[in-house]
Amino acid sequence: MQGIHCVLYALFTPSGALDREAMRFQVAQMLSLNVDGIVVLGLATEVHKLDQSEQEALVNWAAEDIAARVPLAVTVTGNSVAQQRHMVRFALAHGASSLILQPPAAGDYSSETCIDFFSDVADGFDATFAIQNAPQYLGQSLSDSQIGQLRARNPGFSVVKSESSAVGLASLVEALDSTMSVLNGRGGLEMIDCLFAGANGFILAPDVIDKSKRVVDLWCKGDLDAARNAYAEVLPTIVFVMQSIEHLICYGKRLYGLRSGIEIHDRSPAMAPSAFGIAAVERFAAKLGPIHRDQIMRL
Repeated sequence: MQGIHCVLYALFTPSGALDREAMRFQVAQMLSLNVDGIVVLGLATEVHKLDQSEQEALVNWAAEDIAARVPLAVTVTGNSVAQQRHMVRFALAHGASSLILQPPAAGDYSSETCIDFFSDVADGFDATFAIQNAPQYLGQSLSDSQIGQLRARNPGFSVVKSESSAVGLASLVEALDSTMSVLNGRGGLEMIDCLFAGANGFILAPDVIDKSKRVVDLWCKGDLDAARNAYAEVLPTIVFVMQSIEHLICYGKRLYGLRSGIEIHDRSPAMAPSAFGIAAVERFAAKLGPIHRDQIMRL
């Protein structure tokens, strides 16, 4: 896993059901931007508001709409080994190429217990596994050396989905086996510094992913000044959106909706937008312009 991967928003109808057509459009739009992969069931997908059948539906829909044009990664949640193994088995049978494991949300466990948990979930599967190391969002994480211990127990753990500062990311990259990939999130905060630190890519929500992808594309071409300028253009928006996961879902999703022509509906419980917040999102959307739509209807 490397490059820019999009973690899909869960898009709902006015009645609160998952919106099949909006989800299809979202995937087509991301493919038109030439993202390097698509992720479902992450925190931006509001996975904890989805029941098992809805989670499985989103995996099926994404696989159908992607049609193997880019890799599909599935974030796996659950408070037991059996629950997570069920989703791993389902995802692999329905088109996933990699799995991103989250620690159990219930309880406060030692790092050793988490290592055992991840190892037991992955045991026996011939697949690429990542762990999501996001203590500020998930409450638990592994240290750099403990990630190495997990890798030693199961070589399938070859990716880290990090939510860390550039300084923390540099420490992680230095500590890990050079064959492991490190993808950062945080909406793209400190993107340039994370690239300097050795990030292999980013997993980002769709709201400004076209702008973030341009930054990385310019970086990969060696045009660092242009990459810095492109990042400076989008950074105020990223800072506004990435105050918390709830803030991202409230305002980031609305920013995506304005830039894509999609009406956004919340599934309760959800943060209610303020008049000031909506006005800010409208300013950002006007400045950034619509997300590129060429070829979407042909995908």
